Amino acid sequence: MKMISRLSTVLFLSLTLLLPALNGCEQQGPAERAGESVDEATEDAGEAIEEAGEDMEDTAN
Repeated sequence: MKMISRLSTVLFLSLTLLLPALNGCEQQGPAERAGESVDEATEDAGEAIEEAGEDMEDTAN
């Protein structure tokens, strides 16, 4: 019985702490949306630079 009580307490505390954190992650504010846009632009620029490097390498060969 002691073990079940401890497991119940741990489960309850875990859910109590975890659920608010999960709910907070669902809503995106303007700063997070802007950050995602910057991340996408950076990734696109990196891919373009990589392609340009490959084209230069092909031209050199």
